[in-house]
Amino acid sequence: MKVKTAAELLAATVEELSRRAPAIVAAAAHQMGGIVLGLHFGDASHAGLRAQHSRLLCDTERPDDPEVEVYFDDAAMERLFDLERRPVDEVTERHLDVRGERPAVLAMWRTFQLLSERASGLRAVQTLWREYRDGHGIPRGVPLERPVESDPIPAFPPPRDTGWRALDYLDHRLPYHGGSVNGRGILGGTLLDRPYSLWDGRLSNPWWQLPGSVDADLMETMQSCKRRVREEMLRILPDSEPKAELYDLMRDYPMREGKGLRPTLTIATCGAIGGRNEDAVRAAAAIELFHNGFLVHDDIADESLHRRSEPTLHLAHGVGLAVNTGDAMNLLAIDTVLSNLPTLGLARTLGLIHEVMHMCRETVEGQAIELGWIRNCCVPGRDEDYFRMSTKKTGWYTCISPCRMGAVCAGVTDPRHLDAFNEVFRLVGVAFQIQDDVLNLVGEEALYGKERLGDLVEGKRTVMMIHVFREADPATRRELSEIIRLPRAEKTQEHANYILDAMYRLGSIDYAIALADRLAHQGVERFESDLGFLPENEPKAILRQIANYVTTRPL
Repeated sequence: MKVKTAAELLAATVEELSRRAPAIVAAAAHQMGGIVLGLHFGDASHAGLRAQHSRLLCDTERPDDPEVEVYFDDAAMERLFDLERRPVDEVTERHLDVRGERPAVLAMWRTFQLLSERASGLRAVQTLWREYRDGHGIPRGVPLERPVESDPIPAFPPPRDTGWRALDYLDHRLPYHGGSVNGRGILGGTLLDRPYSLWDGRLSNPWWQLPGSVDADLMETMQSCKRRVREEMLRILPDSEPKAELYDLMRDYPMREGKGLRPTLTIATCGAIGGRNEDAVRAAAAIELFHNGFLVHDDIADESLHRRSEPTLHLAHGVGLAVNTGDAMNLLAIDTVLSNLPTLGLARTLGLIHEVMHMCRETVEGQAIELGWIRNCCVPGRDEDYFRMSTKKTGWYTCISPCRMGAVCAGVTDPRHLDAFNEVFRLVGVAFQIQDDVLNLVGEEALYGKERLGDLVEGKRTVMMIHVFREADPATRRELSEIIRLPRAEKTQEHANYILDAMYRLGSIDYAIALADRLAHQGVERFESDLGFLPENEPKAILRQIANYVTTRPL
């Protein structure tokens, strides 16, 4: 849908950035703090912008009592991405006016400077603004001059020009060589065919002083990695009998829509260390086979009804076939790891086997802890108990192991270097799981992919469940205990709604969101300290974006 007003343009820009460049959104949210911004545009549209934890929230209505108000006309909208002059030179009553207390106004300038400097290189943002300009007849700025013969940075083809100097500068400052940056893209030029000019995630320099570090559109990168690994999985799966009872069922879950987090972590880590990205594809496929095999078995144990918006495998085909399919996927995953021997050699393949065995052990131990809580009708009293269970059950195979296996694919087998990923992605993994648990309660079912409130019906011991039991009065706690003791088949929607109402009343949802945000921030801090040995390159910047991705997902 094309944007019709300047306010819709701002809202669409924030939405694109939230999906594609979460590190930039988190940094902008940090600059804004608790300030509410009211924006008024020359086309008489209005918008409100505020930060919530690490998110930016934008709507197209005039906010009540904003701390800062900004007026843009079309000329100011054009200069927003020009960046040729200091912001103070652009503040004129007829074109751009700002009102508010000095500290809040300065915070807003820093926010917009960050967004314009660091987000303007994102292709999706350029497309949004170019379409808006062209659709509203806003004149373009001075065209970017072509580099002379001695210029070490060759230009992109003319169709890629936007007509805005800052956008074109960021787009032209990187050489294009057959689909990669300096001949080397996140996937060697095979999956992403264009470089994307983005902030490196840490520095805050003017656009003309940006260092050579580059980044990629996170959403497109994850989709590309997911697509490549899915191709590898389908190539590995046998095309023989019994199809209907086994091999077609093994293709079911992998073909359903997923985020592509594990493939991206595996491939990006391999590339960040200096390995060939293609060497990590088969290891990533093995992790995905393990993941989908675990999901089949988890759905049976949890008596789940839906997986990625479709009926679970055991519901559609029966428990017997589903169990057998999950077993077969785990066996094929081991065979996939072993198939790296001809290309990666003995040492790296043995290293991958060691990582896989450790990952599987952690996963089944975490599953046992959670199932034990449910069987014994026990709700742990500490968040740390959840952290331990979540790290074992999902953290290792979702975040930690993909990074470690990607490093092994690049030739790293030293435990000291492999362990450097552990705490960073333990924190990120726990934050990711908490956010997933929150989405099960408050997210849209079509986007989340599971039945809403399914975790409450299944009796999952989430952070929210732990918090509500910890904060409830004795009478409420007794009522909650009676509900969780019921078998899954006897729990009703009314039971789930009662637990959810108690969570809202006692602040358990907000508590979990804030906790996930705090853990993710700790993970980001550990990323910079623990992984400082990694060179600043595009794959490392992707890992940095993923660390911020956790808490910028929409709720």
